[in-house]
Amino acid sequence: MPRRTRLVVGILAAMVITLAGCTVPTFAPDGSGEDDPFAKSTSAAPGSSTDWRSCDDVPRDLVGRGATGMQYDCADIAVPRDWNDPQSGGETYSISVIRIHSATQKNRIGSLLINPGGPGGSGVDTAVYLSYGEALGGLPTEITDKFDIIGFDPRGVGRSDPIKCIDNSDQDASFAAPPDPASQADFDSLVALNKKIAGDCGAKYGDQLVNFSTEQAAKDMDSIRAAVGDEKLSYLGWSYGTLLGATYAQQFPANIRAMVLDGAVDPKQTYVQGSESQAKGFERAFTNFTAWCKATPAKCPIAPDARKAVTDAMAAAAKNPIAYSDGRKATAGWIFVAVISSLYSESGWTTLAQAVAGLQQGNAKGIFTLADQYAERKPDGSYSNLFDANLAVNCADTKDAPSVEEVRKLQGEWRKKYPLFGAALAVGMLPCTFWPGERDPYPASTANGAPPIVVVGTTGDPATPYENTADLASMLGVGHVLTWEGEGHTAYPSTKCIVQAVDGYLIDLTVPQEGLRCPAK
Repeated sequence: MPRRTRLVVGILAAMVITLAGCTVPTFAPDGSGEDDPFAKSTSAAPGSSTDWRSCDDVPRDLVGRGATGMQYDCADIAVPRDWNDPQSGGETYSISVIRIHSATQKNRIGSLLINPGGPGGSGVDTAVYLSYGEALGGLPTEITDKFDIIGFDPRGVGRSDPIKCIDNSDQDASFAAPPDPASQADFDSLVALNKKIAGDCGAKYGDQLVNFSTEQAAKDMDSIRAAVGDEKLSYLGWSYGTLLGATYAQQFPANIRAMVLDGAVDPKQTYVQGSESQAKGFERAFTNFTAWCKATPAKCPIAPDARKAVTDAMAAAAKNPIAYSDGRKATAGWIFVAVISSLYSESGWTTLAQAVAGLQQGNAKGIFTLADQYAERKPDGSYSNLFDANLAVNCADTKDAPSVEEVRKLQGEWRKKYPLFGAALAVGMLPCTFWPGERDPYPASTANGAPPIVVVGTTGDPATPYENTADLASMLGVGHVLTWEGEGHTAYPSTKCIVQAVDGYLIDLTVPQEGLRCPAK
């Protein structure tokens, strides 16, 4: 997500665009290279926190100013590197937390812990963006008047001892690579790149890599609950944040007051099943985009056949990619990343159509604007650690990554079923095939003893397809489905209907009417 000097609704959409269980292009060391990258995190006792300190600099650095009437305080919470052996060596990670308190708050209920997804998204940044109010796509006043908003960067993410092990040039190469490497030479080249990235991460972090699992991060959440002084947790998680929440619910069911999971990940799916589910979701969302183009040609410069325009652009780029001002070329891989980026919000459809139309005129700026937003690539060519963390978490969680031969077979099978996204999502599983170290899969069972949990699904969601919603609710045993008949990734706070249902639950613990479906507008 790019850092902007002013707030717009698009920023808030961008905060939840990162893929849960992401398997599109590869990810990843800046080469800082100390023997123990986290040696600085061993000073505090596990579960302790520093004193809360004013941190107005955080919103100022992100946006230029804090939101009117909001107080920003930060703390660092020390947690064991390995919750399975919390006393081992006394080594800890430092979890960065922000607490945002409204001056108009009355009848405070407690804290609302949020996570934007990823894995790899910054909850600290997201909490800041959400603090600017519903007029700018943030949290409703009804919520900020009742809750302190708590954002955190999970272990390995952002400000929380960030894992960084993918060289910028390898990151560029992974995004630029053919999304569907048909020739054996192209496929072997992508295999070699993924093997190098995994090897670099293993060389830098070794046996610590397993500690970045979702199950470990969910345990950190209970330390945050205790640090903010809440007896019970109120939680709002989007996308991968639903997996974090579901994992917490299975481990600490009695510690939950309220939980909203928006954009469900299905923990019962295998790695391959989850990847195919995303291929299906993105293909469906892209088809919806092409239908919109055909129906509203005045808004879509690549109408009437947007699918053909995109696939033709990728085919042309494979032979003669258009050069960009920074020296990169708009390969089929970069175009594919731009398409992925645009599908997280219906507002991105016009931007995609304009970007592809620009390519037809020899201008790659629109494509790289979209792609760099998704990749969190900075103008100087460096990257945030979003995809390093994404890779580390996904692979630590995954015990059933397919072999190279299985990936190659699925590439052909999925290409037939999901023409634009199938092959790319298949080869996107390669990173975890080579990932070193142990694995720590998350649980997939009921949350016995937990209160009702609201699971929100969007019918046009590309990254966490709607079908996952009922599956997650059923698995937890206490889940209640709330549906938004809209487009894009996640629903809250998109429409009045969704906001009323979610706010009523978070504030009054009133579970939404069973089977409630909120219209798109």
